[in-house]
Amino acid sequence: MTPETFIAKWHGATLTERAAAQSHFIDLCRLLGEPTPTDADPRGEWYCFERGATKTTGGEGWADVWKRGCFGWEYKGKRRDLNAAFVQLQQ
Repeated sequence: MTPETFIAKWHGATLTERAAAQSHFIDLCRLLGEPTPTDADPRGEWYCFERGATKTTGGEGWADVWKRGCFGWEYKGKRRDLNAAFVQLQQ
């Protein structure tokens, strides 16, 4: 996927966070030449979508994308508070 193709596809997207997150991340992987979670780890043991986790504040939460030892990724819809997404991941 080229940067131009990625921008053309996602610039005008009006999908909800839930409807777009995994497709957007897969396209981002393709743009960067990186394997997608399913390609890299078909069992979802160390890299996957929708990884459950215990929150530091108690209770359970989810990371939209998770790669052990590398990152947790939290999507938010357009015009949503990205600071809240960061806090959510920190918890």
